[in-house]
Amino acid sequence: MDKGQISARRPGRDAKTAPDDPKGRHGAILETAARVICEKGYEGASIQDIAEACGLTKAGLYHHIRSKEHLLLEIQNYGMDVFEEQVLNQVLTIADPLERLKTCMEKNILLVTHGWSKEVTIILHEHATLTGDARAQINARKKRYVRFLENSFAEAVRDGQIRPVNPTVAAFAFLGMVLWIYKWFRPEGKIDAPTLVRDMQDLLFGSLPPPRPAKARPAARASNKRKRK
Repeated sequence: MDKGQISARRPGRDAKTAPDDPKGRHGAILETAARVICEKGYEGASIQDIAEACGLTKAGLYHHIRSKEHLLLEIQNYGMDVFEEQVLNQVLTIADPLERLKTCMEKNILLVTHGWSKEVTIILHEHATLTGDARAQINARKKRYVRFLENSFAEAVRDGQIRPVNPTVAAFAFLGMVLWIYKWFRPEGKIDAPTLVRDMQDLLFGSLPPPRPAKARPAARASNKRKRK
């Protein structure tokens, strides 16, 4: 996969197709449900709405899901799978920490700006909807990403690639920039995704130049002119 590219997934598989492919059908149901929830919100999207969008009856939908909240958990886990496949796993092996962070930002932005990434959008928009063990499960997967960013920023500081900065502050500044994109970015707007990548990289990493090497101090005026001879 070329840098900056993400693998092509279909914008929306038909939940009514592939009866002989249970995994593919289930994935299509999750993608369709994600689209409905994105359009109407979790509270506004009824099981009936989701079933109709999937071409199923309510009873038919319940054959594939346990409950509405469990459906949301499955969508969020599915979205995290997509994120880890398309972003995190693609950058873990990059040795240079600054390049790792820049590439991670690029891939994350491209993922969020692609119109089919509704499952990822739901992770961002419905993050507080889950409760109990379901919320803990998703939060644990999110924290893995935060730790990755913190460690990468700390490594870049140690290597002198960026100025000293609190890794936690840097990690959440990174996340704050990237994870809010879905609220305002429009693919048909004036800013395209590659431009957005470049500008956001410049904004964040351009503000973290490495410290300048200390100027060598003159040798005490040539050692006091050799102790005035």
